[in-house]
Amino acid sequence: MRHQQRPTGRRGGSRVLAPALVAAPLAFLSFGQSANALTINVTYDSSITTDPNAAAIEGTIMNDVNALETYIANPVQVNLTFQEGTTGLGGSSTFIGDLPYTDYVNDLKTKQTVSADDTTAIASLGVSTNNPVNGNADVQITEALARALGETGEPANTTDPDSTITFNKTIVNDSRTGPQVNGNYDLQSVLAHEMDEALGTGGTGSTLESGGSVTGPVGPLDLYRYSAPGTRSYSTAALASNPYFSIDGGLTDLVHFNQTTVGDYADWGNPGTPEQEGNIPPQVQDAFGSPNQEPNLGQNVMIALDVVGWNLTPAGTLLEEGVVPEPATLGMIGLGVCGLLVRRRRR
Repeated sequence: MRHQQRPTGRRGGSRVLAPALVAAPLAFLSFGQSANALTINVTYDSSITTDPNAAAIEGTIMNDVNALETYIANPVQVNLTFQEGTTGLGGSSTFIGDLPYTDYVNDLKTKQTVSADDTTAIASLGVSTNNPVNGNADVQITEALARALGETGEPANTTDPDSTITFNKTIVNDSRTGPQVNGNYDLQSVLAHEMDEALGTGGTGSTLESGGSVTGPVGPLDLYRYSAPGTRSYSTAALASNPYFSIDGGLTDLVHFNQTTVGDYADWGNPGTPEQEGNIPPQVQDAFGSPNQEPNLGQNVMIALDVVGWNLTPAGTLLEEGVVPEPATLGMIGLGVCGLLVRRRRR
């Protein structure tokens, strides 16, 4: 794979965050569950460790970490650095690379546990030797996803971050249990959004850019971007293509993609805009944050994580199927992710 860094961002209203790396001392902490599940290694920047409310912020981060480690089964390590910012809402700077499309599809078939959704998704790709979206020979995936598929030579225990995640301290509530400022955004959902992008969904799932080339490598979610049954969409036109996420050749509209130039094209579209009709209630992977809302990881993002190449645990599979896991099923994963609400979506 040829590696590079790519910034993505989540928006709050019209605020846009340009991710920036901060040259400051870092505190490295490692968290994990077992050798048979995802391990996320967390690095807290000094902007967090010196914050008077550091304990609450770190607790919120760990709620998201514990959730992903509970729902994803790949026994790989992912390194994430977290830092505070003062602009936009949330953003991430993530290492990505190009992979031959034929290798990627072969990995999906042979290097992961193929689920029912995987079978459907792989069948929708057909038998082309180049990607079926624009005919290019490559796809572009994150370093973390490449590691899950066994395609990276980088040591799994390196302390270099796969993604650096920044959040705007000035407009978020640090936790769901502490003081709540009306009109602020939920830090837990902001961070979950960016962590999903580090794994290869959301903004890193597409190579579409406003006014950019559509002839190069596509992202993994671009493979499941449709405007009608049997009609793939790889357009930045505002309302003309009306793209949606589908793993069965466009027959089932799972959720509409964002199609506004100020958002990531592989994020979900927000309620209230014409092309996003039906995207209700707010979801973690919406391109724009919703004040006073606390969405959790849910069905659409679990399907996306599964079909781009991650394996799901039994608890993750329940979410993928639109079933709310019972607390006993989730096990001892921490208070913050018990009783996650999942709303089944029908189109």
